[in-house]
Amino acid sequence: MCRLLFVKTSDAFDPVVYLRPFAALSKNSKEFQGHGWGFAAFRDGQWDVYKNICPVWEDDLEQFKPANLLVAHARSAFRDEGIVVENNMPFYDGSYLFIFNGELQGVKIKAEGRIGAEKVFNFIKRFYHNDMNAAIKKAIPIIKKRSRYVRAMNFMLVSGKKAHVASVFSEDPDYFTLWSKEWVNGRIICSDPFPGEDDWKPIANEAVEEIVL
Repeated sequence: MCRLLFVKTSDAFDPVVYLRPFAALSKNSKEFQGHGWGFAAFRDGQWDVYKNICPVWEDDLEQFKPANLLVAHARSAFRDEGIVVENNMPFYDGSYLFIFNGELQGVKIKAEGRIGAEKVFNFIKRFYHNDMNAAIKKAIPIIKKRSRYVRAMNFMLVSGKKAHVASVFSEDPDYFTLWSKEWVNGRIICSDPFPGEDDWKPIANEAVEEIVL
């Protein structure tokens, strides 16, 4: 299980402002989130993707340039397996970034990928026909049907124009609920509210949301 972060504002910001609290909540999570992390910022019409095998709270978070859209992922590898930087998210296919938190048991889907999350990403894209939200809503029930048990399947697909957020879990809402914070010129979605902040709202279980950026 992992921790997810999405930030969008109308004005450019210093990423460390959001990465520091994200690192803190990852470090203090009840599940170990130290199997590497990844970060991506959208600038000048393209994604700048960064990955490191060290825990997010041990990395230099001040190295990143200002942006007004970012995605980050702190990894907790399933059964402590496959701990290599190539398995870190976000995954990027040239159009969409993908970050995932969850666990599927006994899943049988035909899709390429080094790990389960990448297979889910590629499986969803099979249903894409100019509408990613429709593809997600079609793929989720099929994945559920082809899985023995879906403990959780939270994910985000983000392009430079839209973000798609899915919240799906069958247990432990304290851990798997996604949280959102909005203000006049921005929005954050994260696996936990930032430490010391109480103005966050939960995203409903089974929700699939499209955000125009």
